[in-house]
Amino acid sequence: MEELLIVTTGGTIDKVYFDDKSDYQVGEPQIGRILEELGVAFRFRVIPILRKDSLHITDADRELVRATVAAQPTRHVLVTHGTDSMVQTAQALAPVAGKTIVLTGALNPARFRGSDAEFNIGTAVGAVQSLGAGVYIAMNGRIWDPARVRKNVAANRFEADAG
Repeated sequence: MEELLIVTTGGTIDKVYFDDKSDYQVGEPQIGRILEELGVAFRFRVIPILRKDSLHITDADRELVRATVAAQPTRHVLVTHGTDSMVQTAQALAPVAGKTIVLTGALNPARFRGSDAEFNIGTAVGAVQSLGAGVYIAMNGRIWDPARVRKNVAANRFEADAG
């Protein structure tokens, strides 16, 4: 892998808790800091294009993500995304040819102790380097086909879509 392109869209992975508001808001992308702290042995470039909870991502936002990824010469792409509409965005990226695109996120903010963010990012980095061209989701220690996965909101995890 020559370089990893990282496109950030917001989501829980980047959320910050504001005490004075008793509220969470999407903050700065966390993935660059995480990769630097881990001392990764590859070059990466972060393009932050959205800072939204994935419940608020629109079809126009998905088109922006698709166009951004398609316009870059980089073959290996990681997209950080909120988990609630990650599957829809992954499906919108399906027309992008000749790239390995992996979407990941977190069920708890990256800044929180015990967050799944670092584990999911590590899984996604391994996947983007070893899989062939296509679009994938890396969550809960597994690599998922976006056409065959769903988020089980009640259980707060991704699972095979029986439908």
